[in-house]
Amino acid sequence: MDFKQFIRVIPDFPKPGIRFKDITTLLKNGEAYRAAIEAMKQAVEDKRIDLVAGPEARGFVVGAPLALALGVGFVPIRKSGKLPGETVEASYDLEYGKDMLAMHKDAIRPGQRVLIADDLLATGGTISTTIKLVRQLGGEVVGAAFLIELGYLNGRDKLTDIDVFSLVTY
Repeated sequence: MDFKQFIRVIPDFPKPGIRFKDITTLLKNGEAYRAAIEAMKQAVEDKRIDLVAGPEARGFVVGAPLALALGVGFVPIRKSGKLPGETVEASYDLEYGKDMLAMHKDAIRPGQRVLIADDLLATGGTISTTIKLVRQLGGEVVGAAFLIELGYLNGRDKLTDIDVFSLVTY
């Protein structure tokens, strides 16, 4: 299936010069959404995955159904202050400042094999931070899977020590 035909490109969003890749048009098409998750599952199912972790918010709409398809659990990665209970946190750089991601301290046991899943690989900052959190708890990151990769932003270059799969590359 040509997944690009289901991804709407919106010019000048969120600011002039950006061509935003909108996955909501893929998500609303049940056949395309199911096929995308199935294609991602087939790409990673040989990795003996114990858990899938996904950063909010669109990492949830990719990671949770992928975890379900793989028959494993899902670990949500949230912005700081959004999870109840004890968390571990890590900061990452934004274009104009910093932000923090958090995960429950008991989300991953040492040695568990974790796949990171998200809708988009751009600069790699969010995913690098997610990997840091998983490893902080002793998890083994076995790869990362994305619906879309913006190859021209070179985010893959920050993920040199893991396998990366992208369904669609721009």
